[in-house]
Amino acid sequence: MSESARADARRQDDESAASFSDLGLPAALLRTLDEHDVKVPFPIQAATLPNALAGRDVLGRGRTGSGKTLAFGLGLLARTAGRRAQPKEPLALVLVPTRELAQQVGEVLTPYADALKLRLATVVGGVSVGRQAAALRDGAEIVVATPGRLHDLIERKGCRLGRVRITVLDEADQMCDMGFLPQVTEILDQVRRDGQRMLFSATLDGDVDQLVRGYLRDPAVHSVDPSSNAVSGIAHHVFVVHGPDRWSVATEIAARDGRVLLFLDTKHGVDQLTRHLRASGVPAAALHSGKSQPQRSATLARFKNGQVTALVATNVAARGLHVDDLDLVVNVDPATDPKDYLHRAGRTARAGRTGTVVTLALSGQRRETSQVMADADVTAKVTKVRSGEAELSRITGARVPSGTPLDGGPSTRPKNQNAPFRGIGTSKDTKSASGAKPSRKSSEARKLAEARKAARVRRGG
Repeated sequence: MSESARADARRQDDESAASFSDLGLPAALLRTLDEHDVKVPFPIQAATLPNALAGRDVLGRGRTGSGKTLAFGLGLLARTAGRRAQPKEPLALVLVPTRELAQQVGEVLTPYADALKLRLATVVGGVSVGRQAAALRDGAEIVVATPGRLHDLIERKGCRLGRVRITVLDEADQMCDMGFLPQVTEILDQVRRDGQRMLFSATLDGDVDQLVRGYLRDPAVHSVDPSSNAVSGIAHHVFVVHGPDRWSVATEIAARDGRVLLFLDTKHGVDQLTRHLRASGVPAAALHSGKSQPQRSATLARFKNGQVTALVATNVAARGLHVDDLDLVVNVDPATDPKDYLHRAGRTARAGRTGTVVTLALSGQRRETSQVMADADVTAKVTKVRSGEAELSRITGARVPSGTPLDGGPSTRPKNQNAPFRGIGTSKDTKSASGAKPSRKSSEARKLAEARKAARVRRGG
């Protein structure tokens, strides 16, 4: 970015509105904002909305949870108000990388769209493409979509983008990281060339810069967060744990009084831990790409309303998941990439609140974990912990779970996990000789030996 662009951005930030009423938004939007108790614009909203409402291309960088949805959404809706879409021909498009984010953006914008009598359709994979095609056929002024499913609908002749006047790329850096760049550029090539484009991202480098140079015209640039994207309202902790004690620590944290989001690297690991937590009496649910979209939506709804208190997830939940008052995130598997760490951490301390992020690291993972956090510009307090310790409870609210299985089965540990460390010499099979029930095979062998002995006695041998 040039020095003149930086100066322009600083000047625009200084001139940004202090309240929504200063922006010239339609009265219907102001009423809806008031109904949802949204009183004062967040910095990214105050900085970008004047340019968005003026129809200028916008380049905005702000951390996850900084209020970007309304930053682009209110401008998009206000500029689309009063227009009517033809079948299959939306007037505004919001592209996002994940299903969860698409649904969240749709949920946030729907009441404001309704206030302006605008129709909004959400287009994502994992659900019926026929229903989505029908929604576009009926006419939708606003479409919120993931690139893959929108590409499918275009290929099926179910959507045409030639009348799209406003295009938004949200979380553009993740779309590039996930390999969506070719589909994104293909979509941008189909919308109106003279239309408005807004790009929002946590970082503005690499492929994102390519998008900016190729598709934005003299954008108004706004950056309202430090380049590290680290959040001052988050307390970061690394818990160094003994290997066999790792599951016990995770279980006690998950059993806390309050919601917690736990991240693991694989779908298999997520399912294992979820089964273990539920068998231990913790209301837990799994979220990963192996679940259908209706399952994922239902799980998120139960987590948000408190029916599920421990959400166990892969990085599919690292972006696009907003839960009010979520104050604890746990990396059961440490993040191996600084971006992943920051986006996992960004699920807490949203909208100016505070939160805690805990990473469970084995001794052999400490160096790599420290490097990831250094690259993310995060300083964490390192503590050695064991299950049942007061320090664990003090930081996370950890407690012993009830032990009453929630699904009717016995409480069991996940497969291929060691029992908690109980000292040198402890066997994996902790049953005593007197307490163990003999196997059928050993019982039959003993009976056979006794029968042979009796036969020898009878023969006088």
